[in-house]
Amino acid sequence: MNRRITRIIKIAMIAIVAAVALSFVVMSLWNWLAPTVFGGKTITMVQAFGLLVLSKILFGGFHGHGRSHWRRRMHERWEQMTPEEREKFRQGMRCGGSRAAEGLDNAEHA
Repeated sequence: MNRRITRIIKIAMIAIVAAVALSFVVMSLWNWLAPTVFGGKTITMVQAFGLLVLSKILFGGFHGHGRSHWRRRMHERWEQMTPEEREKFRQGMRCGGSRAAEGLDNAEHA
């Protein structure tokens, strides 16, 4: 139990340091660009953190879909593929996904 609490504290500290660092980056970029480009005012670290939270709400949400949603969709697609399609996909991933490396010609996709 003690190790678990220590781990939670470490994760919380990393999250706080990351939030402060990201806020500093946002504040620095804003204060460097906004006044000269848009005629805006400079902002504080707290305001920069608020911008980070606002952008997460507007553009990313707090639903936790991220990678797990992507993985679930890829797993569903993988399950629906035939063995030949799976092999073609594997070959494409090994060769950077180029159509020439997959052995596909332009006539198939015209």
